[in-house]
Amino acid sequence: MATQKDALVEIVGSKNVTDDLETLGTYSKDMSFVPSVKPACVVMPKNVDEIQAIVKWANQTATPLVPVSSGAPHFRGDTVPSVGGAVIVNLSRMKKILWLSGRQGTAMFEPGVTFGELQQKVEQEGLRLNMPLLPRRSKSVVGSLLEREPVTMPKFHWEDGDPLGGTEVIWGSGDLFRTGALCIVGGTMQDAIESGSALNWPKGPFSTDYYKIVQGAQGTMGIVTFGSMRCERLPSVQEPFLVGSLDLGKLSEFTYWLLRRRLGEECLLLNNSNLAAILAKKWPEDYMRLKDALPSWVLFFGLNGYEYFPEERIAFQLEIMADIAKEVGVQPVKAINGIAAAELLKVLFQPSEEPYWKLRCKGACEDIFFLTTYEKISELVEVVYGAAGRYGYPAADMGVYLQPTVQGCSWHCEFNLFFDPNSSNEVDKVRQLFVNTSEALISKGAYFSRPYGLWADMVYRRDAETTAGLRKVKGIFDPKNVMNPGKLCF
Repeated sequence: MATQKDALVEIVGSKNVTDDLETLGTYSKDMSFVPSVKPACVVMPKNVDEIQAIVKWANQTATPLVPVSSGAPHFRGDTVPSVGGAVIVNLSRMKKILWLSGRQGTAMFEPGVTFGELQQKVEQEGLRLNMPLLPRRSKSVVGSLLEREPVTMPKFHWEDGDPLGGTEVIWGSGDLFRTGALCIVGGTMQDAIESGSALNWPKGPFSTDYYKIVQGAQGTMGIVTFGSMRCERLPSVQEPFLVGSLDLGKLSEFTYWLLRRRLGEECLLLNNSNLAAILAKKWPEDYMRLKDALPSWVLFFGLNGYEYFPEERIAFQLEIMADIAKEVGVQPVKAINGIAAAELLKVLFQPSEEPYWKLRCKGACEDIFFLTTYEKISELVEVVYGAAGRYGYPAADMGVYLQPTVQGCSWHCEFNLFFDPNSSNEVDKVRQLFVNTSEALISKGAYFSRPYGLWADMVYRRDAETTAGLRKVKGIFDPKNVMNPGKLCF
């Protein structure tokens, strides 16, 4: 142990390596059902040279590395070591925002930068982030992009990898590599910036999309040292709306036609449990009052005008929206039972206030999420509700978040199982519900594109060909299996 720690101290300095039991305990588990495994130590590099030295040392000593860029709390098990003796590579010291361009609509930043920190800077350039729903304050932007977390402006979501641009990555072999425009331009990063190239372009080099190897990989292929992100323009005029209904089918149909007609920049669906959890200030009084006052399902969407002719842009969008609403049989409004769409806009498109919104109900939350198509949403929601009844979990207490992705071509469906972590009965109930419902959903065609923790076996044992292909790729980029071994199918 002393030899291992001494070697890391030589790379990053004594203040940036720790093996005290309390710190190791925080990395040995998270809020998921992944088994607890204590790491050997935690190392905190500050630049790409130190990361590369750590990865090369890991290859020489066969030491597992687990990269972590976001702060606690963690939820999915991907940052918990699967094997003993692992070293946590904490990237939170890497806080530089390397470049911002309002003209190109691009930001480039290191993995320790959080959404709140980046959002403040891009707004000064007349930009805004296409961000996930209420990320926690400690959430790394690079981490979110690499995990393909759904974004709340599906109109600007062109493919699953968006809005990630180019990246710099240290593969598990220790080799440094750049993807997308950062590699196509060549030379140093400053050369790339001065070239005027669109640094938010993720493709390449050549015809291979290398960024897809690190996206969704849970740190099993390498460590990303910085990334770029495509940002969107700040609107001049915003017209947010709410649509409430007891009928999920009507709301999903209305959303489908909005996006098909390219209306609505911000667009998402929540059930009353989640919306109340997000908005409540006092617990449990506000939560229960809001939940009872809200319809079962609420769609939030926004029509925006930009620099040129904003009022005219809003006007024609309102006409089209009204026609679609009449055809489907719904009524967009500015407020529902005292909850104003304008106020909700301010809340939904910021990082979450503390405590994190998923922990406000009972102190813990387990998520079931997957991708599906518009036609299957209602059926799969019924699968989860039916399973909740069988396992004694009140379906009315479950949070549901439905997010169109890729301009509505697919949907992210998320079910938030709130529970008391100090109640063994609730923990066991949620664990059984989580495992059995996930299996049932997969058998019904739900696509678990991000197979964390217990999902990995469910997904990969059903697809031997993909599993074999991924293991070959792993052998190329991480031949000694030092990067987060035990995750996915590795």
